[in-house]
Amino acid sequence: MEFFTPTETDAIVLSIQVALVAVASSLPLGIAVAWVLVRFQFPGKIMLDAIVHMPMILPPVVVGYVLLILMGRHGIIGEFLYDTLGISFAFTWQGAALAAAIMAFPLMVRAIRLSMDSVDTGLYAAARTLGAGPVHVFFTITLPLAMPGIVTGCLLAFARSVGEFGATIAFVSSIPGETQTMPLALYALINTPGGDAGALRLVVAAIVISLVALIFSEILARRMAARSSGAK
Repeated sequence: MEFFTPTETDAIVLSIQVALVAVASSLPLGIAVAWVLVRFQFPGKIMLDAIVHMPMILPPVVVGYVLLILMGRHGIIGEFLYDTLGISFAFTWQGAALAAAIMAFPLMVRAIRLSMDSVDTGLYAAARTLGAGPVHVFFTITLPLAMPGIVTGCLLAFARSVGEFGATIAFVSSIPGETQTMPLALYALINTPGGDAGALRLVVAAIVISLVALIFSEILARRMAARSSGAK
């Protein structure tokens, strides 16, 4: 006898898929933004920092509605993407990944930024005196030493993406088998007579997935930090 129903299994698998795509697609931008915020001083830096962290304080439904306006089939950007490239984000699992990526982005950037900010700036100066350019310094010093923060940021973003609800339901709705992730399936079961057992199963699944991600993040971060300390 299967523990989860097919609908619940689909929701769990879709949540993991959405979270993985959200993290993978936002990671390059997250590293770039964190690096810019740490290494450069420029007009508008405070505004960039505020925009990056805005999803943390805005109601998630607001983010989802803005995405619908911008990326919907008839949205400002979405209409162009659909007419020219045939790409549609609204009411698709790719749209759910986009919503999750935006909501989790501040957590990713914050973890990476803190890690990059802790790198000894004397290493940069030493590398420059040896003739290393900015790109070489970034890939040989900044990225390796910031790796614990990058891993932590990815896993925190993954856990956040798995639990995303408000922006997702506003942007892609709750379509079983297409956009209905675990939080959306849980909400549907809570409002369905006799759905308590299914809701409890999804709650357990969500807790287990989030705990595994957070524990894995801590283990990897400690191992990488120990390796970096041993290499010095």
